[in-house]
Amino acid sequence: MSERHFVVVGASLAGLRAVEAARRSGFDGPITVIGAESHLPYDRPPLSKKYLEPVIDGGRPELPFFRSAEAFAHELDAELILGSPATRLNTEKQEVHVANRVVPYDVLIIATGAHARELPGTQGLAGVHGLRTLDDAEGIRAALEARARTVVIGAGFIGSEVASNARQRGVDVTVVEALPTPLVRAVGPAMGAAVAALHERNGTKLLCGVGVSSVEGDGHVERVVLADGTVLPADLVVVGIGAVPSVEWLEGSGLTLDNGIVCDANLFTGVSGVYAAGDVARWHNPLLGRLQRLEHWTSAAEQGAAAARNALDPAAAKPYSTVPYFWSDWYDSRIQFVGFPDADEVSVVDGDVTTSGKWVALYRKNDRLAGALTVNGQTEIMKYRGLITKQTSWNDALEFARVRREQAAAKLAFAR
Repeated sequence: MSERHFVVVGASLAGLRAVEAARRSGFDGPITVIGAESHLPYDRPPLSKKYLEPVIDGGRPELPFFRSAEAFAHELDAELILGSPATRLNTEKQEVHVANRVVPYDVLIIATGAHARELPGTQGLAGVHGLRTLDDAEGIRAALEARARTVVIGAGFIGSEVASNARQRGVDVTVVEALPTPLVRAVGPAMGAAVAALHERNGTKLLCGVGVSSVEGDGHVERVVLADGTVLPADLVVVGIGAVPSVEWLEGSGLTLDNGIVCDANLFTGVSGVYAAGDVARWHNPLLGRLQRLEHWTSAAEQGAAAARNALDPAAAKPYSTVPYFWSDWYDSRIQFVGFPDADEVSVVDGDVTTSGKWVALYRKNDRLAGALTVNGQTEIMKYRGLITKQTSWNDALEFARVRREQAAAKLAFAR
């Protein structure tokens, strides 16, 4: 076992979990982690959340690194090659090319994630940022501290979290969304508008159903021009229009590339010794019976560990199946979703989306519970994830919701 070389491309959450799982499974051979960024692996969700928040004493926010360099060197006994992206994969020779170096592998986990989709015409214009990296977050934070006039393009979760942090600082911000209803892909059309209403309640201007014509400025962004002719003055533009799987370096490798790296249920790419995990993996989710690619923290962590275990012992490989889960923090609300937004019916089973600060909505597909969305329902969400995993019927899910609602009411009455 110790003769094999375990290589991870992607110094990401999925990559780190792959290394940890390899060591926990008893692998004692050499491990190499290759990362495009110069930073140690770090936690990405805080970049658009806590990392942008003002620090009370005026200091700097804590850097969200998972582990120190010493931990990688001694606890995990892993070599780090940081600051240079992998540029080529030769699956015949089992080699990864990075900078002026060739790294041989016996087992390879690809966890290169995804990169922010750019808005055409903004390249080289200062003050325009995506938000996928620590360097992106540093630039955005500095601009917010300077009270930059802020325009967010894209009313998805990343952009909305940036808007929330801008308002927390008292900075005026406008969010521009090309679709008539935000968040359709994430939570479906019925609930997209309900969630997006949080912006208006917190003083953020939301413009829907209008595209961006141009982003202009002399070296530094000065304005955003919309398709309807509206001109928005801007010192900071945050582009949150989705992400693209980072697979360019894999062209010609023999891997199947189609909206990510296509894998089977075991996260195996079909090429000997090569597995994928995290945002870059488009794998066969047994729960759905079809290919799926997720850009969620929980699935990245789970897939990294599963891919490592399966790669090291293919004979005992286990399919990776999951009910998707994600969360987002806007203003003083936590939004959480489990399951699948493609539904035949959506029913609000607790609270009122127009007035209350806490509510629960359930999603029906055929006769089963398919999804659940909560706002400030942290005590509820994982219970519904369990019901979806068990393929609970719609009627049983509604009954469960009724009981939960009555229990909460009784507890509140007792407390009074």
